[in-house]
Amino acid sequence: MSTNNPLAVVILAAGKGTRMKSDKPKVMHELMGLPMVNWVLRSVEQLSPERVIVVIGEGMDDLRAAVKPHESVVQLSQDGTGSAIKCAMPALQGFEGDVLVLLGDTPLISVETMRGLIAARRASDNTGISVLGMRLDNPTGYGRLLMDDSGMLNDIREEKEASAEEKLVDIVNSGAFCLNAASVNGWLDKLSNDNASGEYYITDLPKIAAQENIKTKVFIATNSEEVMGCNTRLNLSDMEQLAQQNTRDKFINSGVILQDPSSVYFHHDTQISSGTIIEPSVYFGANVKVGANVHIKAFCHFEGADIGDNSVVGPFARLRPGADIGEEVRIGNFVEIKKSKIGNRSKISHLGYVGDCTMGEDVNFSCGAITVNYDGFDKHQTVIGNGAMVGSNVNLVAPVTIEKGAFIAAGSTITTDVPEDALSVERGRAKLLKGWAAKYRKEKQRS
Repeated sequence: MSTNNPLAVVILAAGKGTRMKSDKPKVMHELMGLPMVNWVLRSVEQLSPERVIVVIGEGMDDLRAAVKPHESVVQLSQDGTGSAIKCAMPALQGFEGDVLVLLGDTPLISVETMRGLIAARRASDNTGISVLGMRLDNPTGYGRLLMDDSGMLNDIREEKEASAEEKLVDIVNSGAFCLNAASVNGWLDKLSNDNASGEYYITDLPKIAAQENIKTKVFIATNSEEVMGCNTRLNLSDMEQLAQQNTRDKFINSGVILQDPSSVYFHHDTQISSGTIIEPSVYFGANVKVGANVHIKAFCHFEGADIGDNSVVGPFARLRPGADIGEEVRIGNFVEIKKSKIGNRSKISHLGYVGDCTMGEDVNFSCGAITVNYDGFDKHQTVIGNGAMVGSNVNLVAPVTIEKGAFIAAGSTITTDVPEDALSVERGRAKLLKGWAAKYRKEKQRS
C-alpha cells in the first residue's frame, strides 16, 4: 500500500453559532485570538496537502475571507455531514489520493494525530476508510466505535441505538475520517437520509464500504482533549484554557521561565526567546515579540510590541501597538508606550507616557514626564537624541526635537526644539507672598 498518496483536506465548517448564542459562524469563535477554523488550517498546512476545501454555510462571507487563500464551497442546505462532503466533491474533481475530512470546530487536533489517521487508511489495500476515535472515561452522548480485535470497525453505534453492553464501550467517534478518493463519490451516492433527523451522515460510509468488502480502520488519538469538539460557550472557555496551557508548556520547554504559569495569558502569535523571565499576571495580546533574557515583571499588558534582548519591563507597564523597545532598556512601573521606538539602554523608570516618539540610546526619561502628541486633531512626533536627560514632570509638546546630550529641567513644558547639549528650562516664575496663608485662614474663621 502506498504511503505517499496525494492528500486533499475537506474541513466541515458550515455550522451556525446557535448554541454559542452568537450571530457568528461557530468556527469563527476565537481561541487565543485566532478563529477555530484557522487553528485547524494552521495544522493542516503542515501536511502540505494538494488541495484544501472548506465547507461553509450560506451568507458566511467573513468565514470565506478568513480561510483564504483556500477554496470554500457553500452547503446551501445543512442536512448532515454526508451532504457537506458531497458539496466539496466537485472541487476535488480529478483528484486521486486520500481525502482527510476534519471538523472546523475541533481546533486543537494535532498534526501527529492527522498523520496517524492518514497512515491508518493507507495501512492495506482493502482499507478504504479510517476513522478517528478517542477514549473517554464518560462516553455518554457519543457514537460508540465497535471494533474487532484487529482494530477494524464493525459499526458506529449511536448511543440511543446502543445496547447496554455497547454503551460500556469507551472508544467513541470524533468525527474525523480519511477516505479513499477513488471510491468516495460512489459511497456518497448511496447515502440515505432515511433516519429520524432526515440527514445524510458520514458515519454511514463505513457500512456502505463494507458492502464492497472494503474495511474501515480505527485510529485512536492518544490525547482525547485535542479532538474534543466545541459547541457551546462553556466548551470554548474550556478549550481556551487547554490552548493556553499547551502554549505555556511550549514556552517553558523552550527555556522561558514562567513564575506562575496559570496567571500568564498568551496570544496565538506570541514569540518569546529563551532565558526570558515572566512574573505573574502578564497578558500578551496580538503581535508581541520578546527577545532573549528579558525580565517581564508582574501585571504588565502588551499588544503589538517588540521587546529587545536583556530589557526589563514592569511591573504595571503597558506597551501598545508600535512599541519598539531596544536592548537593555528599562521600562518601569506605570509606564505606557505607544507607537514609539526606544533606543538601547534608555530608561523610562516610572509614571511616564511616551507616544509617537523616536527616542535615542542612553536617554533618561524621568518620573512623570510625557510626550504630548495629540492636539485634538492630529498626532505629532517627538524626537529625543542619544544621551538626553528629560527631567521629572516634563511635558514635551510635539512636534518637538530634543537633540543629543540636551538636559530638560524638571517641571518644564517644552514647545520649541532644544539644541545639542543645551539646558532648557520653561517654568513660570515663582511668586512668594509671605504671611498670606495665615491671613487667609483668619478671614475664613471670621466668616
